[in-house]
Amino acid sequence: MQQAFTLPADGAGRMPQTPAEAVPSRISPGGGLPGRASDGGAAAAASLVRAIDRLEEVVDQETTALRRRAQVDLKEFNTRKSHGLLELTRAMRLFEPEALTEALRVRLAALRARLEANRAALAMHLEAAREISTIMAEAMQKAESDGTYSEAAVRAGLRQ
Repeated sequence: MQQAFTLPADGAGRMPQTPAEAVPSRISPGGGLPGRASDGGAAAAASLVRAIDRLEEVVDQETTALRRRAQVDLKEFNTRKSHGLLELTRAMRLFEPEALTEALRVRLAALRARLEANRAALAMHLEAAREISTIMAEAMQKAESDGTYSEAAVRAGLRQ
Protein backbone atom coordinates (compact mmCIF):
# COMPACT_ATOMS: atom_id res chain seq x y z
CA MET A 1 0.00 0.00 0.00
CA GLN A 2 1.44 3.35 -1.04
CA GLN A 3 1.10 6.38 1.19
CA ALA A 4 -0.13 9.69 -0.17
CA PHE A 5 1.99 12.68 0.72
CA THR A 6 0.77 16.25 0.99
CA LEU A 7 2.84 19.39 1.06
CA PRO A 8 2.16 21.49 4.17
CA ALA A 9 1.66 25.20 3.81
CA ASP A 10 4.25 27.41 5.44
CA GLY A 11 3.45 29.81 8.29
CA ALA A 12 2.11 32.42 5.83
CA GLY A 13 -0.29 29.93 4.24
CA ARG A 14 1.90 29.67 1.13
CA MET A 15 2.57 26.26 -0.41
CA PRO A 16 6.26 25.35 -0.84
CA GLN A 17 7.56 26.26 -4.28
CA THR A 18 10.58 23.93 -4.42
CA PRO A 19 11.28 20.42 -3.17
CA ALA A 20 13.83 21.86 -0.75
CA GLU A 21 11.09 23.94 0.90
CA ALA A 22 8.76 20.95 1.14
CA VAL A 23 11.23 18.50 2.68
CA PRO A 24 12.70 19.18 6.11
CA SER A 25 16.46 19.34 6.09
CA ARG A 26 17.38 16.99 8.94
CA ILE A 27 16.48 15.73 12.37
CA SER A 28 18.43 17.71 14.91
CA PRO A 29 19.94 16.20 18.05
CA GLY A 30 16.89 17.48 19.92
CA GLY A 31 14.83 15.00 17.92
CA GLY A 32 12.49 17.32 16.05
CA LEU A 33 12.23 18.60 12.53
CA PRO A 34 13.03 22.28 12.09
CA GLY A 35 9.78 24.24 12.32
CA ARG A 36 7.65 21.13 12.96
CA ALA A 37 5.96 19.46 15.87
CA SER A 38 8.22 17.43 18.11
CA ASP A 39 6.70 14.14 16.88
CA GLY A 40 8.45 14.67 13.50
CA GLY A 41 11.57 13.04 14.89
CA ALA A 42 9.57 10.03 16.02
CA ALA A 43 7.93 9.73 12.59
CA ALA A 44 11.31 9.92 10.86
CA ALA A 45 12.73 7.31 13.26
CA ALA A 46 9.77 5.03 12.56
CA SER A 47 10.34 5.46 8.83
CA LEU A 48 14.00 4.53 9.29
CA VAL A 49 13.09 1.44 11.33
CA ARG A 50 10.62 0.33 8.62
CA ALA A 51 13.33 0.76 5.96
CA ILE A 52 15.79 -1.28 8.02
CA ASP A 53 13.15 -3.99 8.62
CA ARG A 54 12.36 -4.32 4.90
CA LEU A 55 16.01 -4.38 3.87
CA GLU A 56 16.86 -6.97 6.54
CA GLU A 57 14.01 -9.17 5.31
CA VAL A 58 15.24 -9.13 1.70
CA VAL A 59 18.87 -9.71 2.70
CA ASP A 60 17.90 -12.58 5.04
CA GLN A 61 15.76 -14.23 2.34
CA GLU A 62 18.61 -14.13 -0.17
CA THR A 63 21.23 -15.30 2.32
CA THR A 64 19.03 -18.19 3.44
CA ALA A 65 18.33 -19.26 -0.15
CA LEU A 66 22.04 -19.15 -1.02
CA ARG A 67 23.00 -21.16 2.07
CA ARG A 68 20.34 -23.78 1.28
CA ARG A 69 21.68 -23.94 -2.28
CA ALA A 70 18.19 -23.19 -3.55
CA GLN A 71 17.65 -21.70 -6.97
CA VAL A 72 18.00 -17.94 -6.53
CA ASP A 73 16.87 -15.16 -8.86
CA LEU A 74 19.86 -12.91 -8.22
CA LYS A 75 18.52 -10.17 -10.47
CA GLU A 76 15.26 -10.00 -8.49
CA PHE A 77 17.10 -9.90 -5.17
CA ASN A 78 19.46 -7.24 -6.50
CA THR A 79 16.50 -5.09 -7.53
CA ARG A 80 14.81 -5.54 -4.16
CA LYS A 81 18.02 -4.73 -2.26
CA SER A 82 18.59 -1.64 -4.42
CA HIS A 83 15.09 -0.41 -3.63
CA GLY A 84 15.67 -1.08 0.05
CA LEU A 85 18.96 0.79 -0.01
CA LEU A 86 17.29 3.74 -1.70
CA GLU A 87 14.56 3.76 0.95
CA LEU A 88 17.16 3.50 3.73
CA THR A 89 19.23 6.31 2.23
CA ARG A 90 16.21 8.59 1.98
CA ALA A 91 15.26 7.87 5.59
CA MET A 92 18.84 8.46 6.78
CA ARG A 93 19.03 11.85 5.07
CA LEU A 94 16.64 13.23 7.68
CA PHE A 95 19.10 12.55 10.50
CA GLU A 96 22.20 14.33 11.66
CA PRO A 97 24.66 11.61 12.73
CA GLU A 98 24.52 12.75 16.37
CA ALA A 99 20.71 12.58 16.34
CA LEU A 100 20.65 8.79 15.90
CA THR A 101 19.56 7.08 19.08
CA GLU A 102 21.48 4.15 20.48
CA ALA A 103 18.61 1.85 19.46
CA LEU A 104 18.89 3.04 15.84
CA ARG A 105 22.67 2.61 15.93
CA VAL A 106 22.21 -0.97 17.17
CA ARG A 107 19.70 -1.66 14.36
CA LEU A 108 22.09 -0.24 11.75
CA ALA A 109 24.94 -2.35 13.15
CA ALA A 110 22.75 -5.47 12.94
CA LEU A 111 21.89 -4.58 9.33
CA ARG A 112 25.58 -4.22 8.56
CA ALA A 113 26.25 -7.69 10.03
CA ARG A 114 23.45 -9.18 7.92
CA LEU A 115 24.84 -7.48 4.83
CA GLU A 116 28.27 -8.93 5.57
CA ALA A 117 26.79 -12.44 5.90
CA ASN A 118 24.97 -11.87 2.62
CA ARG A 119 28.20 -10.73 0.94
CA ALA A 120 30.00 -13.86 2.15
CA ALA A 121 27.19 -16.12 0.86
CA LEU A 122 27.23 -14.34 -2.50
CA ALA A 123 31.02 -14.64 -2.71
CA MET A 124 30.81 -18.39 -2.06
CA HIS A 125 28.08 -18.71 -4.70
CA LEU A 126 30.17 -16.75 -7.21
CA GLU A 127 33.27 -18.84 -6.52
CA ALA A 128 31.28 -22.05 -7.02
CA ALA A 129 29.95 -20.71 -10.33
CA ARG A 130 33.51 -19.89 -11.42
CA GLU A 131 34.74 -23.36 -10.54
CA ILE A 132 31.90 -25.00 -12.45
CA SER A 133 32.49 -22.83 -15.52
CA THR A 134 36.23 -23.64 -15.42
CA ILE A 135 35.52 -27.39 -15.23
CA MET A 136 33.04 -27.14 -18.10
CA ALA A 137 35.45 -25.10 -20.26
CA GLU A 138 38.25 -27.60 -19.66
CA ALA A 139 35.95 -30.54 -20.49
CA MET A 140 34.83 -28.87 -23.72
CA GLN A 141 38.41 -28.10 -24.68
CA LYS A 142 39.46 -31.73 -24.08
CA ALA A 143 36.50 -33.04 -26.06
CA GLU A 144 37.32 -30.82 -29.04
CA SER A 145 41.07 -31.47 -29.01
CA ASP A 146 42.67 -34.27 -31.04
CA GLY A 147 45.77 -34.19 -28.83
CA THR A 148 48.01 -32.58 -31.46
CA TYR A 149 49.11 -29.78 -29.21
CA SER A 150 48.83 -31.51 -25.86
CA GLU A 151 51.67 -31.21 -23.36
CA ALA A 152 52.14 -34.98 -23.33
CA ALA A 153 52.57 -35.13 -27.12
CA VAL A 154 55.10 -32.27 -27.11
CA ARG A 155 57.10 -33.83 -24.24
CA ALA A 156 57.17 -37.18 -25.97
CA GLY A 157 58.55 -35.49 -29.08
CA LEU A 158 55.66 -36.66 -31.21
CA ARG A 159 54.55 -33.17 -32.13
CA GLN A 160 56.46 -29.90 -32.45
